[in-house]
Amino acid sequence: MRSNAGFTLIELMIVVAIIGIIAAIAIPNLITSRMRANESSAVSGTRIISTGEVAFHAAGMVTNSATGVAQYGDLAELGSGATPFIDAAISAGSKSGYVYSVTPVDHSSTPSFTATSTPASFQSGIKSYFVDESGVIRFSGVVGTNATSSSPQLN
Repeated sequence: MRSNAGFTLIELMIVVAIIGIIAAIAIPNLITSRMRANESSAVSGTRIISTGEVAFHAAGMVTNSATGVAQYGDLAELGSGATPFIDAAISAGSKSGYVYSVTPVDHSSTPSFTATSTPASFQSGIKSYFVDESGVIRFSGVVGTNATSSSPQLN
């Protein structure tokens, strides 16, 4: 007597087709979710830099030698020392698919800084972020365009 155990080729092909359809629906959503998570992380990182700069400035870690006025620091200065002002990943310059940069400007009486967060690649995110000593985070939603002080404010 012959046993009919197992699946036919047609049944296996139908299952593979259904899995392919589900994957075609799920993968773009997964990529979009990952980009949104990276962008949220970049906003958080930009906010951390802004807060770290305020604390660094208030602590007077670096002063202008001519005036004695406290200055802002760069990423390396913010992330070093016994008690760093920002986390190590951000002070290294990249985290969650975004590249961070800080430029302190040494004005003798009114120091300032600018910080940007830009996507490392198109898969990392679309938006770039900007913050300065005002603490207002600004963004650019145009691919390849960095946010500046004239960009729209993040709500």
